[in-house]
Amino acid sequence: MEMRSIEKELQENSYPGRGIIIGRSEDGTKAVAAYFIMGRSVNSRNRIFVEDGEGIRTQAFDESKLTDPSLIIYAPVRVLGNKTIVTNGDQTDTIYEGMDRQMTFEQSLRSREFEPDGPNYTPRISGIMHVENGGYSYAMSILKSNNGSPESCNRFTFAYENAAPGEGHFIHTYMHDGDPLPSFEGEPKLVSIPDDMNTFTDMLWDSLNEDNKVSLFVRYIDIATGTYETKIINKNQ
Repeated sequence: MEMRSIEKELQENSYPGRGIIIGRSEDGTKAVAAYFIMGRSVNSRNRIFVEDGEGIRTQAFDESKLTDPSLIIYAPVRVLGNKTIVTNGDQTDTIYEGMDRQMTFEQSLRSREFEPDGPNYTPRISGIMHVENGGYSYAMSILKSNNGSPESCNRFTFAYENAAPGEGHFIHTYMHDGDPLPSFEGEPKLVSIPDDMNTFTDMLWDSLNEDNKVSLFVRYIDIATGTYETKIINKNQ
C-alpha cells in the first residue's frame, strides 16, 4: 500500500469530518493515537475536548448555544487496562463495556451501527490500541450505511499486529465535503508517524481546514512502560 502524506491528505480535503490516526513512532518506542473533530454547524463547532481521567470527553464551549447534545457530547477516548479506545461517538462506552466483559473489539460493536443523522448517516469509526509486555497491536473499525441506504449496515474491521515503526493508519468519516456527505470508502490510509509529538500535533492542526476544524487530541504511549503524554488543541480556547 502506498504511504500517503497525512499533511497533504488533510490540506486537500476541506471536510474529512472526524478522523482517527493510530500507529507507531518512527523509532518504534511509542504507540501513537490522534483524533480530530470538525464541524459545519454552530452546534458541531461549539465544542472542546477536556481530559477526563485517563481519557477525554467533549463538552459544549458555550452551553447557551448547545441545541442537541445526542451525537456531539461523548467520550472519544477511554482506557481499559492496557487498551486505549478511540472513537467518534458514544460507541467508546460500548467497546469499553464489551471488552470489560471479555468480548472482542469486533463483537462489542455488533450492537451498534452508523449514526441516525440522515441523509448523511455518519459512519461510526473506532480504534483500539493494545500495548502489553513491550508489544503493540491495534485495530480499526467502520460501521457505515450501504451506499447511503439506512436499511443496511456494512461492518469492516482492520487489524494491525506487531505495528511497524513509523507506520500508522488514518480513517475518517467522510470522503470529502458534500450534501449529503459521502461516507469514507476503502481501507484506512497508510501514513507516516514521526517521533516528535509536538511536531506531529502542530502539523495535524495546521493542516486541518481553518473554518471547519474544532478540536484535536494526540497521545504518545511509551510501549515499554505504558506511560503516556497527551496534547489537546481546541479552536475555542
